[in-house]
Parts: sequence; structure tokens; C-alpha cells
Amino acid sequence: MARTPSNMLPLGTVAPSFTLLDTTTNTMVSLENHKGDKGTIIAFICNHCPFVIHVNPELVKIADFYKNKGFSFIAISSNDVINYPQDAPELMTKFAKENNYSFPYLYDEKQDIAKAYDAACTPDFYVFDSDLKLVYRGQLDDSRPGNGIPVTGKDLKSALDALEQGKIVNPEQKPSIGCNIKWK
Repeated sequence: MARTPSNMLPLGTVAPSFTLLDTTTNTMVSLENHKGDKGTIIAFICNHCPFVIHVNPELVKIADFYKNKGFSFIAISSNDVINYPQDAPELMTKFAKENNYSFPYLYDEKQDIAKAYDAACTPDFYVFDSDLKLVYRGQLDDSRPGNGIPVTGKDLKSALDALEQGKIVNPEQKPSIGCNIKWK
């Protein structure tokens, strides 16, 4: 199991725009049409990564809770599906249904969006404010498969709570660690 850290895109970066296929609805979704009033969370994930599978139930809970507070969630898979067919769009649809995703699960076939966000691993989390400026990037929490630390989402939730309350998000942020994005 690879242990690749986030690249930690500079805070204040404006979210790169995109329009990608949502595998949950088979429609195109753009960042601009899906951004939240309070903030937008973009998570680079995939179907097969043990790090994603480990945090997935908590990610779904967090998305369901914060969407009622003005936040929008978007998940993106950018993996090479030729060499990693388990991440193919039709299996993304199945994965999203099995995991009760209430948010779009987008397919970045050309990998342009992962490159634009400097995404490195799955999961890799980005939180943008209402102006789509980056205020948080990094880990969900300190839990990793096999380390015995419970999955709580505390790091991501702390950032979202600060944003919701109009406070400054703590700039001391830990990179996520997971499987590397499977580049073509």
C-alpha cells in the first residue's frame, strides 16, 4: 500500500474551473453550478484505494451533515482506468450507490483537473470558501488503515466549522496520505 502525501496547494489559490461527467447521474457537472453558498469541498478519491475505503463512511456523514449548512461536496476520480479498471466510470456509479453518496462523483478522464489541483493521492481534500479561494487542503483526520486511530473527520470538520462561523481556518494543516493517483 503506497503512502503518498498531498502536495499542499498554496492557501488562497482560486479553485480551477471544470466540467466533468457525474457518474451518479450521467450528466455533466461544473464547479460553478455546484459550488456551495458557504464553501465547496473537493475530494480526489477512487474506488479501490484502501485509504479511501477506510474514511469513506465518515466522508459520507460529513457531506450529509454540512450540505444542510451551505456546503457543496464534489468527489473526483482521476485514475488511469486502462491500468486500473476497478476505477472505471460504470464501477464509480456502483461504488457511489453502494456508499450512499449524496454528492457528485466525477470522472476526470484526461487527468487535467487532478493536475490543475496538484492532487497527489487518494483521498486528497480541498476546501474552498464562498469565493472559491482555498482555505484548507490535506487530511480528513489522523486515522489511516491499520493505525488504530478512529476515523472522526476532525481536521476537515474543524475547517468547515471555522468557515461556517466566519472565522479564519487554522493554516496549520497536515497533508493527507493515501495511494498515489494512477497517472497515465
